[in-house]
Amino acid sequence: MTPAVRAIIFANIGVFVLTLLAPRLMVDAFGLSPARVLLEVRVWELGTYLFVHSPTHLSHILFNMLAVWMFGTELERRWGTQGFVTYYAITGVGAGLSMIAVSLLPFDATRATFYAVTIGASGAVYGLLMAWAILYPHREILFMFIFPLQARIFVLIIGAIAFFSAVGAAGGPVANVAHLGGLVIGYIYLKGPRNLQFEIRYRLMKWRMDRMRRRFNVHKGGRNNWGDRIH
Repeated sequence: MTPAVRAIIFANIGVFVLTLLAPRLMVDAFGLSPARVLLEVRVWELGTYLFVHSPTHLSHILFNMLAVWMFGTELERRWGTQGFVTYYAITGVGAGLSMIAVSLLPFDATRATFYAVTIGASGAVYGLLMAWAILYPHREILFMFIFPLQARIFVLIIGAIAFFSAVGAAGGPVANVAHLGGLVIGYIYLKGPRNLQFEIRYRLMKWRMDRMRRRFNVHKGGRNNWGDRIH
């Protein structure tokens, strides 16, 4: 388990224990409410809501942290801790901002979200799924833990589910609008100018590794000329 992934999981578990002891206090203090952010300027809720999970649904934190471990570990190894934490924060905060934006729409179905409270790391988790679909599009993920699907197909399906769920019933403790927001923000972030920085860093790392292999006469796997290798 990589450092940032470990820290995120431990922080979520710690906050979850506190939420079990004082659920109303933790949700009211750290959950995301568009009304409180805009009217009371409680901007910290855009970050703190990611660490609060429903005390009555163990699966809420269980599946979110499982996804952080499954997808986040390899992303952190590829990007580095700083790059991974930046991406996780941007997609999580971006998902929260999408909830606020939707709550301001002049529709009866969206007005209720203005006073609703959103909790959970699902927005950032969906951002991790989008990153996987972009970086590893052909890798297989078990949809519903049963059906193997390529990552790009998997994200398309869950994106469609989040979209239609958000249109049908926005709001609630685990807001589908936040799920969709995490996907969209993740795509924009990785496909925008920042993507070039990640790609340059990754290519530079590969070039350095290849140069070190040539320098010490170490060959890549798949060959049988063991006599030419230095271990």
